[in-house]
Amino acid sequence: MTDVLVLPGERAPVTVDISRWRAGLPPDAWPDALPASGEVWRRDVFAVADAYRAGSASARHLLTAVLVWAYGPIGYGPWRATRSLDADPNGKRLAYALEEVSTPAPDEDALRTAYRRFGDPDHARLPWLGPGLFTKVLYFVGYRRGVGGVQPLILDRVVAGSLPAEAGVGRRNGWSCEEWLAYLRWAAEQAQARAVEADEVEMTVVGGG
Repeated sequence: MTDVLVLPGERAPVTVDISRWRAGLPPDAWPDALPASGEVWRRDVFAVADAYRAGSASARHLLTAVLVWAYGPIGYGPWRATRSLDADPNGKRLAYALEEVSTPAPDEDALRTAYRRFGDPDHARLPWLGPGLFTKVLYFVGYRRGVGGVQPLILDRVVAGSLPAEAGVGRRNGWSCEEWLAYLRWAAEQAQARAVEADEVEMTVVGGG
């Protein structure tokens, strides 16, 4: 089963206390597709994202799945996730932010629009959901495996601190849209040169490769 779930470059699942997470979050926000074992692989989150794009999972299910994987066993994870969810009780803010990347083939303009929308306080911004987290949401919803080119990728402090200077990203917490896009273009070039997926580049960089 594990071999099916593991993506190239993914070393291990994120292990969480599922019962603690379920108890701490609004019941309507819990995606039943997450494994009861608490071992959450990227493929598990991608499955919820696929269901969201297909209309069989809500924006709240999607956000929960991403945040469970993102926070993992961190103690304040459920509390912060609940604050983000409570600020968007019907999921409309998140759906608005993701509108452009929920299409079959989002391009750079769609990625730019989505990134900027997440920073819009009037329509989409959510508490405790800065670039380090919302780029994870963009990754799971917008990534299209097997097509190559520029793909949305995670940009958090760990990734930023591991990237070479030519990736165009400053080593701080919080990045501009253009820095993110520069990183995506760099990763696309690296992926093409090595005949791998762009997210394998991200995982390899974080792993010290």
